[in-house]
Amino acid sequence: MLARRIARVAGPALCLILLGACSGTPSPTATVATAPASGPTSPSEPASGAASQAAPATLALKLADTSLGSILVDGSGMTLYLFTKDSPGTSACSGQCLVAWPPLRGTPTAGSGVDDSKLGSFTRTDGTTQATYNGWPLYYWQGDTAPGDVSGQKVNSVWFVLDRDGDPVGK
Repeated sequence: MLARRIARVAGPALCLILLGACSGTPSPTATVATAPASGPTSPSEPASGAASQAAPATLALKLADTSLGSILVDGSGMTLYLFTKDSPGTSACSGQCLVAWPPLRGTPTAGSGVDDSKLGSFTRTDGTTQATYNGWPLYYWQGDTAPGDVSGQKVNSVWFVLDRDGDPVGK
């Protein structure tokens, strides 16, 4: 009973904190969960060495059928997102934004249904390599915990899943 009451009260406050962290405008008081276990390594890990790269199987991007249609996912089936404040080869996500939206680190390869001509990567300011598709830097959403989850779609009207052409879905 007490747990339900706390959840009811904390739920809206937690949503506001998370939305602040997801807008690309870091909130100094935001507290968010970590990336999914099958997702990338922590943004706080060192930039050098293999620890800063996703596993090769994870980097084999593919298309998956979800409630939003056929969208881009990593090799483990976790949904990937683009941030409309980014530009080709440049990430506008930093600080708390990277806690809520961890980048897909490494150089991607083509899996099922993916247009390999749209695959790419760039070097972030911290020295890590971030995967891109159609020029868009790719991210996970900390709220997605299982393959097929798409709870990051349209967060603050700046985060979107990608279709086969690398365009935002539902923008």
